Amino acid sequence: KQWYQRRVAITAGGTTSVIILAGELLKVAEPFLVDNMHPTVIIAAYRQALEDAVSMMRNEVAKPVDTDNREEMVKIIKSSLGTKFMKGWNDLACGIALDAVKCVRINDQSAGGYNEIDIKRYAKVEKVPGGSIEMSEILDGVMFNKDVTHTGMKRRIENPRIVMLDCNLEYKKGESQTNMEFMQETDFRKILQLEENYIKDICDDIIALKPDLVLTEKGVSDLAQHFLLKAGITAVRRLRKSDMNRVARAVGGQIVHRTEELKDSDVGTECGLFEVKKFGDEYFTFLTKCKNPKACTILLRGASKDVLMEVERNLLDAMNVARNVMIDPFLVPGGGAVEAAVAHRLIEKSKEIQGVGQWPYRALAEALRIIPKTLMQNCGVNTIRTMTNLTAKHATTGSTWGVDGETGNIVDMEDFGVWDTLQVKSQVFKTAIETAILLLRIDDIVSGVKKQSDIDAEKMAGKFQAANPQEGPEE
Repeated sequence: KQWYQRRVAITAGGTTSVIILAGELLKVAEPFLVDNMHPTVIIAAYRQALEDAVSMMRNEVAKPVDTDNREEMVKIIKSSLGTKFMKGWNDLACGIALDAVKCVRINDQSAGGYNEIDIKRYAKVEKVPGGSIEMSEILDGVMFNKDVTHTGMKRRIENPRIVMLDCNLEYKKGESQTNMEFMQETDFRKILQLEENYIKDICDDIIALKPDLVLTEKGVSDLAQHFLLKAGITAVRRLRKSDMNRVARAVGGQIVHRTEELKDSDVGTECGLFEVKKFGDEYFTFLTKCKNPKACTILLRGASKDVLMEVERNLLDAMNVARNVMIDPFLVPGGGAVEAAVAHRLIEKSKEIQGVGQWPYRALAEALRIIPKTLMQNCGVNTIRTMTNLTAKHATTGSTWGVDGETGNIVDMEDFGVWDTLQVKSQVFKTAIETAILLLRIDDIVSGVKKQSDIDAEKMAGKFQAANPQEGPEE
């Protein structure tokens, strides 16, 4: 479970390949263990083969990608949606995925080439039932499921000045039970006046900056709404922390925790339009036409919630492909071609290795071919004959020959247009081989539960003793 979660966090793909490959690596290691070869010898050979395989993939098999070439990037993303629900809306899904990843990307060359693409936090998918899938779009800003706090407040503002707060716009209540004792009838009026003055001071701090819109993660009291409404300010309350972070990245400015600390530089001024729209029975707030947003919202429309859930899954796959290519802009041929190419090169290199270590090294190379073999089995073709043809192609013509996943024929992936990202393939190899090494290190399993064979043996022994009772000593 842990390695699965780690893989999803790193590359969001290749989990099935890892399981198939790790199982095959353990299978080919079994004959060596039976022949009493020490696990550390096998592990050393596997580690060396892993280093060589990753190096060969990057230096000999992979090809660079121009991430600024939109047409090429869309073609790469399309290959990840070929068998999914969104296949009929490929152009729409690929365009949305690529624009979303480019929007949230932070590439700071001045900070030593810092490159961050955080899709999970800053590219929010908002699913709104109704309409058709063609109505889905990526916003040049953010949206969230909230309405204004007072019906008299404006629901559309152009070029708004936005203040973002992480504090209550209401009177502070006691931490625990608070008792107040009044000696005169005017004392209660004084307390109410103090509360009103406190709210007014908070609102005056905000009004001094002349904002058009106030967003807060906490509550807004009726009195605060009254003061803000008089000043012509719209307020939206109880936003999620994650939504507020996206707003800050989209409109500029800073989230402030105390109104006394508000400065003009904290005001977000990069939003072009604030608007509240109604879909069905729900109100949604839109902050769009942002100048240079570093966060975005993808608005998905569809007939039902089930359709929207499937569309969201497909879109996340597409975004992860785009992210992986932008982080490490190299591609390797798909359809089992890269595994066959690396296997061929490792077998050739194993001839140079001295000692018994060359046999586990060579076995790992043979195990890599399980990926193209599995594709052939899924197509129902003759595995042995097709695998022989594929091996011959890699030995003579080049490293881009792989298996067509529908017909099982050997095709050139360069022409066929099926590619994998180098980052995912490298991680597949690393995770599978490391998992196999981890299991090879286990000498024995100590369990507190008896094996079924031991239980059956004890039962049989008990029956034998009951049938042949031992005679006692003669008197």
